Amino acid sequence: MSAPASTVNSYARSSGQPRRLVLDPWIIGTVSALLLIGLIMVASASIGISEKETGQAFHYFTRQLVYVALGLVAGCVGLAVPTRIWDEYSQYLLAGAFLMLVLVLVPGIGAEVNGSRRWVRLGFMNFQVSEAVRVLLLMYVASYAVRRSDELRSDFKAFLVPVGVLGAAAVLLLCEPDFGAATVLFATGLGVLFLAGARIVHLAAPIVVGSVGLAALAVVSPYRLRRLTGFLDPWGDPFDSGFQLVQSLIAIGRGEWFGVGLGASVQKLFYLPEAHTDFVFAVLAEEFGLLGVMVVVGLFALLVTRALLISREAAQAGQAFQSYVAAAIGIWLGLQAFVNIGVNMGLLPTKGLTLPLLSYGGSSMLVTLGWIGVLLRIHHDTQATGRVRVAPREARRP
Repeated sequence: MSAPASTVNSYARSSGQPRRLVLDPWIIGTVSALLLIGLIMVASASIGISEKETGQAFHYFTRQLVYVALGLVAGCVGLAVPTRIWDEYSQYLLAGAFLMLVLVLVPGIGAEVNGSRRWVRLGFMNFQVSEAVRVLLLMYVASYAVRRSDELRSDFKAFLVPVGVLGAAAVLLLCEPDFGAATVLFATGLGVLFLAGARIVHLAAPIVVGSVGLAALAVVSPYRLRRLTGFLDPWGDPFDSGFQLVQSLIAIGRGEWFGVGLGASVQKLFYLPEAHTDFVFAVLAEEFGLLGVMVVVGLFALLVTRALLISREAAQAGQAFQSYVAAAIGIWLGLQAFVNIGVNMGLLPTKGLTLPLLSYGGSSMLVTLGWIGVLLRIHHDTQATGRVRVAPREARRP
């Protein structure tokens, strides 16, 4: 005798909402481990430059502690806000994103650092606008994918609307210029549209156009061209265009299997530029070796996998918007970590992207932990629907 079809093929809704907050232990554990490793590595990697610039060995470490605390507050906010709010106000989020992208380019509002105008001064810190813009735009793309799901799968014009939004945002980011942020945003947005059902033949057009455009921009810009040629052959000019990559490769090579020990890195002592920000992974590899690298890569892989599983659970529970947002978080985390590690190892040109949860920086920490809070909220909302599969394996057997 077989189980009733309604039992096998449907979901059962519980009688009410859960009385307590349902947190995902895998997300909490993985993020906690990455934050702890990040704090240790920021303290180790920045001790030399911190002593030289401020006279306090743990100046950057102390500030990173403050950023983590503020990031946890942002995470609590992301956890507290019902995910339907983001969906309902997605149009306003879109407008806010473009407003920030325009304002940061205005002299007197946007702060210029090392020739780039990417930050807005907020008293004790410079906030990188592209970090927040990424969140707002991807929320809009997820909402659009839900509202126009049928058209998105068949109508190329409907597909061009979110692609045009992403393209316009990428152009403004390139004006800052922020080549890395534009690339990650565009790639993540296309990933969400693909999961939403966009046809591969439709996806091919913006991918080709975007790739050709970015390649042309890199070639015509002397600064980006030097970065590109330095990446292809860093040893050809080890004291100029290839300096960062050469020092990073030396650090990674010194680490061997088990590293030289915590605090014993030589490359962080004024050899490796941005040792506590963009190249903190190289210092980690030098001090903890291949073993430390495998632990960090494994933690990121676990975090991304769990985000994608939460996305699938939300889709199974009938929460399409939440599913797309969770997928966007997973794709972004995996892509940015891959790019940062690839840059450190010489697999990709220098992009100026931080390693999420590890690199020093207030903007990245605030936004990343805020995203993690949203991811936890999606997990809670998915469980709160009470939709769970009720047909055990035995019930499916005759």
